[in-house]
Amino acid sequence: MFIDIGNGNVIQTSTIVAMIDYELISSSGLLQEMVNQEKEEENIKGPRRYVKSMVVTTEETYFSTLSIATLKKRTSIKSVIKHIDDYSEYDSHLYDV
Repeated sequence: MFIDIGNGNVIQTSTIVAMIDYELISSSGLLQEMVNQEKEEENIKGPRRYVKSMVVTTEETYFSTLSIATLKKRTSIKSVIKHIDDYSEYDSHLYDV
């Protein structure tokens, strides 16, 4: 399954390691160090302004202008979509004559 994390970035949900509120980064020395290292190595994709969250994947790190709440809603949609086959199978029985 894929998720649109904003700013033209679409990633595979199975590669997500963490989604972090950008405001929390300043309160953690470890997170600040990680972000600084990623910036030095130019491994961060996405905007540098109006950042609300950071999405860490197994391959890259992304800044996003979407909030953690919005990203969480988008990832929970996958569970609904996963069960669409179940619903469509049920619906097909309703129309059998």
